[in-house]
Amino acid sequence: MCLAIPMRVVKMEGDEAVVSAGGVEKSVRLDLLEGVKSGDYVLIHTGYAIEKLDTEEAIETLKLIQQVYEAGTGGSSGNRKV
Repeated sequence: MCLAIPMRVVKMEGDEAVVSAGGVEKSVRLDLLEGVKSGDYVLIHTGYAIEKLDTEEAIETLKLIQQVYEAGTGGSSGNRKV
């Protein structure tokens, strides 16, 4: 099974970007996409941005992931936000 996570681009340098979601920052490659800018949401899979997302769609997906996380932890997410 493969999983891709929506993350927000916080800074860019060439074909690399730092993305963030749930307090986690990660360095990823942007080679597969064109027109990505800081503030955009992208779908991340194995260190690559594979799709640029609509902001509302990305936020809704992150909310759903948060709900799944909370359900798996008995509803107690503490301070962790996906």
